[in-house]
Amino acid sequence: MTNKRTMTLNLSDAEMSALEVLAEKKDLNKTVVIRQALRLYQMVDQRMREGKKLFIEDELTKDKSELMFI
Repeated sequence: MTNKRTMTLNLSDAEMSALEVLAEKKDLNKTVVIRQALRLYQMVDQRMREGKKLFIEDELTKDKSELMFI
């Protein structure tokens, strides 16, 4: 079994509200949303380091917009 560690996360009202909305929309708890966000960020970061780009495509118009990360 994986060892788990606890941390305290201080969020602004707007950040907490966004987290609560996402959790409710996805029918997940806030911890799961944070874990999924971390995994997504790791994947995006890895691909960006490999020189790849990330795009969002409009399903109807096929217009593409590149996402920029710092």
